[in-house]
Amino acid sequence: MKARRKAREIALTFLYQWDVRGEEVLPEMDELLVRDRRDEDVAEYVKLLTRGVIAEVQEIDHLITEAAEHWSLTRMAAVDRNVLRMGVYEMRFRNEDVPAKVAINEAIELAKRFSTAQSGAFVNGVLDRVRRGLAL
Repeated sequence: MKARRKAREIALTFLYQWDVRGEEVLPEMDELLVRDRRDEDVAEYVKLLTRGVIAEVQEIDHLITEAAEHWSLTRMAAVDRNVLRMGVYEMRFRNEDVPAKVAINEAIELAKRFSTAQSGAFVNGVLDRVRRGLAL
């Protein structure tokens, strides 16, 4: 499995926990990555994604809300919401090294794997509208 794909999976678990439990998960993330002896590339991208999404969550949530017609963030499944946040973060703030197409495809795969059967299509639709809004 590619390092970034693994990092996205791990980051999703921490963002989900952050969404439910709050800031207390950040020290746990650092401890877990050290304790599990994660590959340095994986650990660094987990931290970058997790902290990046949290730092930019207001702008990210605004972009998602504008793109998700008839869906509020609170109505979305927590996994879908956080997959969308990571996808938007990579498109908006990491676009120099993560093409929009890659960010969207990776988000779709995460949604299919960790959420419902319909989540892949939902994530695809929302992220494509965000991409068009960002003109990427």
